[in-house]
Amino acid sequence: MEPSLQTPAESGCSVPAKSESETRSEWIAVALTGIVLVVFYAVFRHFGPMKGEPAVVTWARAWNKESDFEHGWIFPPLVIGLIGWRWQEIRASRGAGEWLGLFVALAGAVLYVLSYRTIQWRVAIIGLPFLLTGSAWYLWGRKTALLLAFPFFLTWLAIPVGFLQQATGGLQLIASKLAHLGSSACGVVTTLKGNTITMGDGSGFNVDEGCSGIRSLWSLMLIAAAWTYVAKMSFWKKSVLFLSAFPIAILGNSLRLISIFVMAEYGDAKFARGPWHDWSPLVLFYPISLLLLLTAHSFLEGGLPWKVSRRRVLRRVQVSQSQPEPVSP
Repeated sequence: MEPSLQTPAESGCSVPAKSESETRSEWIAVALTGIVLVVFYAVFRHFGPMKGEPAVVTWARAWNKESDFEHGWIFPPLVIGLIGWRWQEIRASRGAGEWLGLFVALAGAVLYVLSYRTIQWRVAIIGLPFLLTGSAWYLWGRKTALLLAFPFFLTWLAIPVGFLQQATGGLQLIASKLAHLGSSACGVVTTLKGNTITMGDGSGFNVDEGCSGIRSLWSLMLIAAAWTYVAKMSFWKKSVLFLSAFPIAILGNSLRLISIFVMAEYGDAKFARGPWHDWSPLVLFYPISLLLLLTAHSFLEGGLPWKVSRRRVLRRVQVSQSQPEPVSP
């Protein structure tokens, strides 16, 4: 008899199948909940200029270069992808609904009312994950709500907030200092004054808000959050992996700035300050940052993730093979 790895729905611990009428009522409730959310978030106009925009329209309009949140457009497909990645597990976890979910959804409703009273669209978006998670809890139970909570609350990382603009100043100083030290280590003579780095030929380079790494930091945090969600590891390891996005983003962005100065010194200065400055985030920053995230993951797990996962599967198979088959009476 060959061993097989059963899903929760195939094992004896699955919940009883729902009747056809219960399933129909469940999906009617889902449809009605979806309609209500669409009306209040995507149709009802009370935010933005002259109170003439729905909340999600104002939210999407805030994903721009001025707010350093172009990465916001990554969010919708990312959330859908994360739910799709664990869809079989989410589907198998559905059980009897719990009334406690209504309290979570009520918190989201209160936040939406508060956003209406204060005309603050961010408060409405903060309340959206509570509404979605609470609805899932009420319809399908706690296990399903917990599996969906992470993708839903990921929306908070895509909300531009004012204090980030203030934090940019500190990141500018860190990026400028590291770029100056790194360039000097590569033999490039530079002078640092505030956020301006001057090269030996007198040309200057100002490390502005975008170059400081605030955009790179938040986009990498989104990637790290998705990475930790799909990773098969304990909670504390996931937390460490997610928090590692901060130093990784700073290091990766500093290496990108150093590459600009090195190329300007030893290569084509015009190309370094023009095309390479624009291309380096995609060509240099993200590959280095993803490699460092993989390194951190491998360090926490004691090996490359796919190899560790393979060993775990083989261990389960060996345990299953070692168990005696049940003897029928």
